[in-house]
Amino acid sequence: MRGISPTELWTPPCAVNSAASTLLNVSVREYDYDLIVIGSGPSGQKAAVAAAKLGKRVAVVDRHDMVGGVCANTGTIPSKTLREAVLYLTGMHQRDLYGASYRVKHDITISDLLARTRHVVDREVQVVRSQLLRNNIELVTGAARFVDPHTVAVEGPRGERISLSAGNIVVASGSRPARPQQVDFDEARVLDSDEVLRLEEVPSSLVVVGAGVIGIEYASLFAALGTRVTVVEQRERMLDFCDPEIVESLKFHLRDLAVTFRFGEKVMDVAVSEHATVTTLVSGKRILADAVLYSAGRQGMTEELDLEKAGLEADGRGRLAVDEHYRTSVEHIYAVGDVIGFPALAATSMEQGRLAAYHAFAEPTNEMTGLQPIGIYTIPEVSYCGATEAELTSSAVPYEVGISRYRELARGQIVGDSYGMLKLLVSTDDRKLLGVHVFGTGATDLVHIGQAVMGCGGTVDYLVDAVFNYPTLSEAYKVAALDATNKIRALERFEL
Repeated sequence: MRGISPTELWTPPCAVNSAASTLLNVSVREYDYDLIVIGSGPSGQKAAVAAAKLGKRVAVVDRHDMVGGVCANTGTIPSKTLREAVLYLTGMHQRDLYGASYRVKHDITISDLLARTRHVVDREVQVVRSQLLRNNIELVTGAARFVDPHTVAVEGPRGERISLSAGNIVVASGSRPARPQQVDFDEARVLDSDEVLRLEEVPSSLVVVGAGVIGIEYASLFAALGTRVTVVEQRERMLDFCDPEIVESLKFHLRDLAVTFRFGEKVMDVAVSEHATVTTLVSGKRILADAVLYSAGRQGMTEELDLEKAGLEADGRGRLAVDEHYRTSVEHIYAVGDVIGFPALAATSMEQGRLAAYHAFAEPTNEMTGLQPIGIYTIPEVSYCGATEAELTSSAVPYEVGISRYRELARGQIVGDSYGMLKLLVSTDDRKLLGVHVFGTGATDLVHIGQAVMGCGGTVDYLVDAVFNYPTLSEAYKVAALDATNKIRALERFEL
């Protein structure tokens, strides 16, 4: 056991290092493992499982309190669970039916919100551990750093040290919130997105600096709780990669929840007292609030990996450059997930991990398709797949738009969603579906129908002829498809 005494928290490698294994394979095994994965988040977990399914010897290294990665512990899972708790306790979806004052619980506390979050996070971590165990993957708990291009040193929770070697290594160490040096974060009044989960009470007012995905998600979440939110963004627009009409719908809804937007503004200073903060903008505006949330992007967690010993170098944001196979400049070292930058989504990270593992062991695979759905878990949700109107216009691609609004659907009335909408972009040349954009309840689920049709090269006629369950929100596809085809038919008649 390499001279290491196992402790309650320390999980040393055992199966592949047993005496019997050594005697049987010493002549053919150059390394301890075929693959070492640094990080157990979505990308690392999928890379490990993919390699294990190929019959490879795999170890995953991660800190004891970070099994499941940032996704399970501080990012995607807790923030989305918090969102569901807010939706339920505030009764947001029922207000169109029962009135604007309807709430399941009037005095919502942080404890109410976090109880559900802790439960889901604990279960998710158990699922990750179970999947690794079921696939005979060694989980080595501790902090990893490179010793050389094939060797990783791991320091356990009580100072134990062990060295592991592998023919291939995948870096999936994830990311953390970027913290501007000029900002004095104090974990109480001035926070990053991780620290929001440690708030002691729901703030009555909040300044959100940054109108990116994370900033807008938290802005909508706290606005739904009744917090007076001010969003400060130095750019003139938010979410400029999304369809402008969808973004305008989201802004309208957030303004209805009393969110104030300050676009084209930059923060100069944040003054903090015992009971409040004052955010001063370069323009001279001053904003009084209980707390300030900085959402300034993400930083790859590579500073403690001793990358130089492996022959690697990260950029200023701690990110690693990779090729189309997720291979770094060192041939047998791969990097996946947040640590390689955009799109830094759990869904795409999972696929990156799988593809990297397959490439490492010369397993045939298809490249990741360009049709990747984007989901933004604001209140309401936003999701899209394929092209935007701006992209089609700039490329001189002729198209028609088909729109369906939830208020016209029976299911929309049942769930109390009067603002949701689905937009289809359809080629007027060959009637193929070019893009789908959804705003409202279930958007991140509904988008996959359009993704599947586009992935198969389908046309709008498929959606026109398809039978959808009634009443469902999926019917929006048929309504939007009919809208688009009616417009195309009218144009064709005119040309005749």
